[in-house]
Amino acid sequence: MITSMCNVVSVTAKPLCKDDFLQKIQKISYSDTQYIILREKYLSEQEYFNLAKNVLSVCDKDKLIIHNFPETAVKLGVKKIHLPFGAFKDLKGREDFDLLGTSVHSTEDAIFAEENGADYITAGNIFETNCKKGLKGKGVNFLRSVCDSVNIPVYAIGGINADTAKELKSVNRKNFAGVCVMSLLMQSENINDEVMKIKRELG
Repeated sequence: MITSMCNVVSVTAKPLCKDDFLQKIQKISYSDTQYIILREKYLSEQEYFNLAKNVLSVCDKDKLIIHNFPETAVKLGVKKIHLPFGAFKDLKGREDFDLLGTSVHSTEDAIFAEENGADYITAGNIFETNCKKGLKGKGVNFLRSVCDSVNIPVYAIGGINADTAKELKSVNRKNFAGVCVMSLLMQSENINDEVMKIKRELG
């Protein structure tokens, strides 16, 4: 059950990690993050499976969310899955998963996700981010409107760090569950310090 608005979810991006990736995952797993979404979009499913298997050897299984590949999640016995919105729309049943999430970019997407069984959604990008250079952030008002359109937990994603997290305090919605962070944790040497800074700013 997702109840706190102070949650921090780590979203991985191995190319951004200058250190040993598995060591980084292990440190994130030991930190005060809620979940780790293993989001390696450049990999084939077999390559992703091999990486996820290695990640499971160093990561708390209860924290790991498989991204994009339902069959891989089933093979690995991972009960949490996050799907891009298009893949979410194509999913033919969710009985294999205890936690199902998807990414939304509009209130219409958010409503569709809730009506079709999503347990949570990520909404973004809230702020401009290096991962999507040139794409203007949708802003805090967009996050509020998504939260107001659904009754499931909503996570902000896109350009989140301790400074930008300050702006999210004003969202003040009961189903605002926290934030997803990618670049910051992939590149930080003091992972738990960064996580705790964001949590303090969220309040």
